[in-house]
Amino acid sequence: MQYPIELTFKLMTFGQRITATDASGNVLMFIKQKMFKLKEKVNIYSDSSQSNLIFTIASDRMIDFSANYHFTDAQGNEWGAVRRKGMKSLWSAHYEIMQNGAIDMTINEESPMKKVLESLLGEIPIIGLVAAYLLNPSYIVSRPDGTPLLRLTKRPAVFEGKFVLEKLGEMPEDDELRSLLGMIMLVLLERGRG
Repeated sequence: MQYPIELTFKLMTFGQRITATDASGNVLMFIKQKMFKLKEKVNIYSDSSQSNLIFTIASDRMIDFSANYHFTDAQGNEWGAVRRKGMKSLWSAHYEIMQNGAIDMTINEESPMKKVLESLLGEIPIIGLVAAYLLNPSYIVSRPDGTPLLRLTKRPAVFEGKFVLEKLGEMPEDDELRSLLGMIMLVLLERGRG
C-alpha cells in the first residue's frame, strides 16, 4: 500500500460510505455500513461500484460498548477482529486488534486531553462547533510492546470527514490490512468527534 492513505466520507448522508484512497489517488476500498441494524455490519468493496465484495466486518453482539468486530474476507476466511476496551475508552479511545484470539496490535488515542476538552466545550453553542473543527484527534496503532506502526489523524473539514493514515514502522502486509480494517471500524465508531 502507498501511504498516506486517506479515508473520506460525507457527513450528511443516510448510512455511512467511506472511500479509502492511496497516495496516488487510487481507490483501495469503498466501505458501506448498513443502517438500522441491531448488530453492526460493514461491507468493504474494491471500488464504488460495489460489485466486488472483499471484506465484511460484523459485530458479535447487539448494540454493546465492548463488542468484538470480526473481519471476514469474501471467501468466509476469518482475518481477525477489533474490540473497543469498554470503560477505558470513556476517557480516551482504546481498541485492540486481535489475530487468532490474541492481541496483535493496539490503537490508542494520542492525546486524551483533546477528548476531554472537546466533551466540555462541545456543550457550548457555537464554541462547541469551533472546538469540534479545531480539536482533531489522532490515533496510534502499535504492537503490544509499544512499537508504533501507524498514525491516523482527523483533518479539519466542514461537510465531510477526512482521516489520513501514515506509516510509522515496518510490518507484514497482512498486519497492514488487519490494522486498516481496525482503523475503518474506529472511524465508524468515533466519526462524531472532531
